[in-house]
Amino acid sequence: MTTPPTRGRAPSAPGLAEELRISIARLSRRLRTLRPQAGGDGVQSPLSLTQFAALAAIERHGSMTPRELADHEKVQPPSMTRVIAYLEERGLVARRPHPTDGRQVELNATDEGSALLADERRRKEAWLARRLSELTDEEREILRRAAPVIDKLSRS
Repeated sequence: MTTPPTRGRAPSAPGLAEELRISIARLSRRLRTLRPQAGGDGVQSPLSLTQFAALAAIERHGSMTPRELADHEKVQPPSMTRVIAYLEERGLVARRPHPTDGRQVELNATDEGSALLADERRRKEAWLARRLSELTDEEREILRRAAPVIDKLSRS
């Protein structure tokens, strides 16, 4: 297996940081291009990245208050209010009374919201599976071992 060049940098932490930043950004951009596009067949425009992220967070956590969602997505509550309103208007999230605090509501993904996310995941995972099949067994093993480390970095 050949190792990609490190753009003239030594294999130091800063050099690795540069390589990871570039590679992850490129992969992220490529995955974003797989999002559904609006067509002439009446298909609605896709959600924005912020709207997709909010919907995914709600689904992943089961239910969230609007404030919890804003904090989780690191946006101001007024911005999240607009995102929630759009998702609710599209029938992708539903509000229900909070079980212990009558002043609040909880947000939950609807069946339609979950189906939209599942379709998005299937499309991206199929593309990744095709790309992974083009790699050697050794390259796939390296990625298999790196995945938890990359996830750890993403959570810090």
